[in-house]
Amino acid sequence: MAEKKRLTEDGLKKIEQELENLKTVRRKEIAEKIKLALSFGDLSENSEYDEAKNEQAIIEAKITQLEAMLKVVEVVDTSELSTDVVSVGSKVRIFDMDLEEEEEYQIVGSAEADPMENRISDESPLGKGLIGGRIDEEIDVEIPAGIMHLKILEISK
Repeated sequence: MAEKKRLTEDGLKKIEQELENLKTVRRKEIAEKIKLALSFGDLSENSEYDEAKNEQAIIEAKITQLEAMLKVVEVVDTSELSTDVVSVGSKVRIFDMDLEEEEEYQIVGSAEADPMENRISDESPLGKGLIGGRIDEEIDVEIPAGIMHLKILEISK
């Protein structure tokens, strides 16, 4: 059986919306592109047709991937999260003792990670290091660039 993918409720909604968009909007757009390209005639030298068919294949692969993921998804109920220990769905405010900076992250499943939005995967080095941590705990996290020395300041939902 496939490994469970953890998602927050927001992450699940986002993936469902993306899937719906691919199925209803993008499929129609590609069908129109293919129809238009076919009207140009000779398919052997029709780059518009080739491009549209490639785009169609990419979209169909993405739909298949998202549908497969949704079959093995485990939704994390953030209302039941403890604020005593870091887990998937937790928001964590930390202090980087080397850089002397505070940061806040939300620990999420790998499918909804977005480092630019400070949403880090529970499978990333930082995410793994924070999972199970408690307030005021100092932890060392091994990342590709070296060791991060962190202190957990706050855990919230």
